[in-house]
Amino acid sequence: MTASLIVNLAVADLDRSVAFFTALGFGFNPALTDDNGACLVVGDNAYVMLLRPAFFSAFTTKGIADSATTAEAILAVTVDSRAEVDRIVRAALASGGSPANDPEEISGVYGWSFHDPDGHLWEVLNMDVPRAAPAPGAGAEAG
Repeated sequence: MTASLIVNLAVADLDRSVAFFTALGFGFNPALTDDNGACLVVGDNAYVMLLRPAFFSAFTTKGIADSATTAEAILAVTVDSRAEVDRIVRAALASGGSPANDPEEISGVYGWSFHDPDGHLWEVLNMDVPRAAPAPGAGAEAG
């Protein structure tokens, strides 16, 4: 199975969010960006839709979490080096983000976290651990 991951986040100020993530080095898919939201490209098959609250609310009957006081999720992004972890988080802090913790290394995984201007918790990781072997039969086509 080939799949993409798309995470939807409500943001109070769409222009501010686009400027923030652009400063971190991320790009946007213009075909999926309009006045209601912007499609942040995180990786080949990973995207975050930054949506104005009224548009976000059209997709759920639940209230929008107050990310300033509630951790609705931890959005983790892996990068190729410790230096890239540091670069992204320093850019986040210089562009209106706030620190969530100090850099740390646990079992070969180096990470550092920040809150974006809307309070969403982002974790940037460099994983220097062997990749887990796929489960038996994983990726095999049914037939």
